[in-house]
Amino acid sequence: MNTENKPWISDKTFFWIVVALSLTVPALVTLLRYLPDTMRPSADFARALPKLNAIINSLVSVCLVAGVYFIRNKKDKATHQKFMLSAFVLSTLFLLSYVTYHYTVPHVPFCKEGWIKTVYLIILFSHIVLAAVIMPMILYTIYFSSVGKFAKHKKLARWTFPLWLYVSVTGVVVYLLLSPCLNT
Repeated sequence: MNTENKPWISDKTFFWIVVALSLTVPALVTLLRYLPDTMRPSADFARALPKLNAIINSLVSVCLVAGVYFIRNKKDKATHQKFMLSAFVLSTLFLLSYVTYHYTVPHVPFCKEGWIKTVYLIILFSHIVLAAVIMPMILYTIYFSSVGKFAKHKKLARWTFPLWLYVSVTGVVVYLLLSPCLNT
């Protein structure tokens, strides 16, 4: 029996893992948004996490751009893979840090008024919606590459890359807009 081309996981199993993650993560983030303050543990270290998250998102953006550069210019497939895997690992670390922050720190409302609040809300809304949409796309883009379905990987990556980059960049922008409100 030839097992060389057998995927490490079945398409059906992977699909259900993606569905579970794609439903669980947004539900958890939403739940944490409305968690009563009395149910939050005290964690002073968590107040530094928004800045760390912005740094992580910045690094994700750099990794994404570098990874795409190496594959589009036919420079080095292995380097492309390293940058994209780094972007994925950093995004995972971001998500863990983000959930930790929102579990331990009460919701911080935007403290400015006028046109800047409108800009903030537009960026925040698009960031949140696309962050939920991009997760299964990232997982499938990586999956297709890991099981050797490179045509599907390439086709999906054309959409995944710009959306993932948008989410990572707007994550930093949201932090920069909200940072004056974090210390009030």
